[in-house]
Amino acid sequence: MLILTRKIGEVLLVGDDVEITVLNIRGNQVKLGVNAPKEISVHRQEIYDRIKALEEEK
Repeated sequence: MLILTRKIGEVLLVGDDVEITVLNIRGNQVKLGVNAPKEISVHRQEIYDRIKALEEEK
């Protein structure tokens, strides 16, 4: 696992097309903004897990 430290307004790049920006930090919460092409799905882990579970039920 890669561990990075970022400040508000700083950006993390994933490949050439995905930018993750730290928008806010409050206590133990970090607000992130994600810019990615429409063909790339972006989900929180719990939503992704639910989508996969529903696909397996079919």
